[in-house]
Amino acid sequence: MHGKGSTILFSEMTPHPSWEGEFNAWYDSEHIPLRMACPGFVSAQRYRASIGASYLAVYEMGTPADLRTPQYAKVKGEPGALTRRMLGGVTGFTRYIGTEIEWRMRPDLDADPLAAPVLFAVLFQVPVGRRQAFDAWYGNEQLPLLLDCPDWWLIRRFAIVDGDPGAWTHLTLHYLGDRRALESGARARARAGAGRLRLAEEDWFRPEYLTFDRLGERQIATAAGDG
Repeated sequence: MHGKGSTILFSEMTPHPSWEGEFNAWYDSEHIPLRMACPGFVSAQRYRASIGASYLAVYEMGTPADLRTPQYAKVKGEPGALTRRMLGGVTGFTRYIGTEIEWRMRPDLDADPLAAPVLFAVLFQVPVGRRQAFDAWYGNEQLPLLLDCPDWWLIRRFAIVDGDPGAWTHLTLHYLGDRRALESGARARARAGAGRLRLAEEDWFRPEYLTFDRLGERQIATAAGDG
């Protein structure tokens, strides 16, 4: 899959409305391109929250170690004046690093699932002792039911290896062809599944749901940083 990595950096932040346009120009022309020139980075896609004013970038890379290279350390540790000003003024900052544990897409899909217009993100905090049951529910019940919806293009599951803020352990990214998928019969059946209903009775089962609209085109790594 063009632009896909096995690790993601899920980074969300909210600029002040008075300089939102400047923030977007900086993000597209400076912030992402600098990272696309670092070894291991594969691509980046931006999104805007469907509700609220936050922006999300999902960076694709090879492994979490790609965030520890000298090149990336220089980008992070020696920001320019504009970057310092932009990052110093944002709020709602989140940063999660996830390694992919499952990729499942509709077998009849003829579009690029990573270019889906809607991204639905779900964060979980799963106790160690319940992860086997959680994985079994997701793989055997949740995914097949959701993918029965034609607009549910792709589901990617990640184990969070580092994150700020919060103590989330798992992230699922749902790539949707249309927001109507969230109101579909397939999703209703998934939410009423026996496995989900059992887990929902447990105190830890309190997921956070976030919906985003794709913003612009995917940026691909430059030759210097590709793979």
